[in-house]
Amino acid sequence: MLHTVQWATDALDQVRREVWNQARREGGDQALADQLKGCRYALWKNPEHLTGRQKNKLAWVAHTNDRLYRAYLMKEELRLAIHMKGEEGIALLAHWLAWVARCQIPAFVELGAKVRRHRMPIEASLRSGTSNALVESTNTKIRVLTRVAFGFRSPEALIAMAMLAVGGVCPELPGRARPTTLKLTAA
Repeated sequence: MLHTVQWATDALDQVRREVWNQARREGGDQALADQLKGCRYALWKNPEHLTGRQKNKLAWVAHTNDRLYRAYLMKEELRLAIHMKGEEGIALLAHWLAWVARCQIPAFVELGAKVRRHRMPIEASLRSGTSNALVESTNTKIRVLTRVAFGFRSPEALIAMAMLAVGGVCPELPGRARPTTLKLTAA
């Protein structure tokens, strides 16, 4: 699910770069190009995390460049569909796909085709409310451990490290008492 929103962010950034290059080359308006370049993080961030200055930049984009602002709104609607989950999320995803099919912004038309290709797993994830984030996190931790274990003599040492780090193994250490669970009593 995370990748879907990342794809939308990448498409939005591609539109921002196109608009920025157009302002630089065709109009020669360096001030406009600098403003567009400076709005990158305001476009990337979730609306609830925007600072006051970034909100102003976003309002400026809405007033100045309709194409870039529509791309931002499409990214945000896809993010909302992904975070909604269930049948509401699936309905919003269908609405989003119809919107990007007619938007005439090449980066988002291409993104819509990509999401359509992956629609079944995306909808399954929306229905179940699960993602592969835990698996990806575990794999990343094991890759780091593999790098740390590069000089070890045997693979058993790496396996032992992985079991300690991500496997839930909690051996009793010598000279230490196992922590007791706190029992709450009614007063």
